[in-house]
Amino acid sequence: MSRAPLILSLSCALLLATWGNNPARAAQTGEPGAQQHKPVSPTATDPLLNDDGSDAYRQEITRLESAMGAYAGQLPEHLLSLGLSLQQRGQHQAAIDAFKLGIHLARVNDGLYSVQQIPMLQREIASHMALGQYAEADDRQLYLYRVQMRSMEGGMNRAKAFMQQARWQYNAYRLALDGQGFARLMSMWDLYRLALNDIVDRQGETSSLLVEPLEGMLLAQYLIAGYDVDDINASLSNDNFSMQQQLNRFNAYRAQSYQKGRAVIQAIYDIELANNDGNSRQTAGSKVMLGDWLLWHGQRESAMKAYRQATAELVALGDAQEDIDARFGNPVALPNYDGARRLPATVPPEQANLLVTFDVNKQGKVLNIERVDTSDLAKGRANRVLRTLRKTRFRPRLALGEPLDTEGVTRAYEIEQPQ
Repeated sequence: MSRAPLILSLSCALLLATWGNNPARAAQTGEPGAQQHKPVSPTATDPLLNDDGSDAYRQEITRLESAMGAYAGQLPEHLLSLGLSLQQRGQHQAAIDAFKLGIHLARVNDGLYSVQQIPMLQREIASHMALGQYAEADDRQLYLYRVQMRSMEGGMNRAKAFMQQARWQYNAYRLALDGQGFARLMSMWDLYRLALNDIVDRQGETSSLLVEPLEGMLLAQYLIAGYDVDDINASLSNDNFSMQQQLNRFNAYRAQSYQKGRAVIQAIYDIELANNDGNSRQTAGSKVMLGDWLLWHGQRESAMKAYRQATAELVALGDAQEDIDARFGNPVALPNYDGARRLPATVPPEQANLLVTFDVNKQGKVLNIERVDTSDLAKGRANRVLRTLRKTRFRPRLALGEPLDTEGVTRAYEIEQPQ
């Protein structure tokens, strides 16, 4: 990987994503119910009170309401404390009620998009998640995003908000909340890109703080590139114009995914080079990352070149054989990237209920798969994993930078059994 000027690398990563300055989900502008109703104070029979550890908060809330009225400006702070106390005790529905009342009072006292709402919204979302109320969490996450964007100026706080929202879009994609995972992935990319812009504006183009959004952008590109568009086409009807527009937009993202991912990795490499005074294990890792991206996209010769460069960097550091063996001593399934891996996590053989052996040739193709365990794991569940394994491309074992065939690779998996 040549050392291009950092500004060019970052520009590539940014310039390749010019669609829509706002995340797809942010296009929804409906506001929460605007009707103003008088808040109801907790009473002795209210579920908010059924927690002996929260007496002090309840008493202070009652005192404030008596002294200053039902809309007292200090009430949201105490309702936040009450909600946190209930949440810590696992009383999530009661905590949600407390947070919602606090949010309502904050809106009344400080405006529709007051920053005071943010911690209560974040904790309310956590309780919805704890209860498995994912659709409700998604709605509140969208409202949280609107509050953050209306109440924050550009800078690190806003960058963190963008990244938090990007992580939510990834979670929503994994949960398959609305059957539009492809739209979630577009939003994820857009949000990390917006965070990157804010950090560049405040911290400059060599800041190590840029690595986090860049890694998120790379994950988004792995998921976009690997998305099964046939799943979308199967759900489309002839009159679903809006969905077709979204799909067209997603196809535009996919068309540039290879170049976008490569530009992001180059930017990560340049930042690590700038912050480590030259070659390092971090920059070598970035070259392995580049090789994996190239190989996963079928660019085998370019990938081998990147792996050889990574090996040379490690050798130049001295006493690097252990690092080289750890990276290249065994075949590695691709994508080898947190959040994008397709195979289950491996476990020690004694914990596994699925044990397989196979070969990986020097091109990274899986051959001669055989199930060798004697567990009672259902054949259908085992076969699903074996089909995924058969379609997985591997980084082959390398020695002195050259790919080798590997026989008798063993992988152990613990596959969850249906209840």
